[in-house]
Amino acid sequence: MDRIFERGMLYDFYGELLTEHQRQVYGALVINDMSLSEIAEEYNVSRQGVHDLIKRCDKILNNYEDKLCLIKRFKSVREKVCEIESITDDERVRRLVDQILEEM
Repeated sequence: MDRIFERGMLYDFYGELLTEHQRQVYGALVINDMSLSEIAEEYNVSRQGVHDLIKRCDKILNNYEDKLCLIKRFKSVREKVCEIESITDDERVRRLVDQILEEM
């Protein structure tokens, strides 16, 4: 999985489980696409401090995924729904599939 995409998924699924400070800094990297230097300046910490915090957040979020597997399950359900869409000609089913995919 692409690192940027992976971090985004982890943040979307588990970001609320981080502390407020971790969420802000990690969100600045993932959501706002800020560099470590920009984040360091924004939060008045060293670049190394930001780097260490990002690494710690990566580890925390990956541990949540290892235990809960929410992203893995999400991807599996999404693949199955897309497969259903590809094998049906029923317009009602296609509308339901579209609704499900929008909600995901």
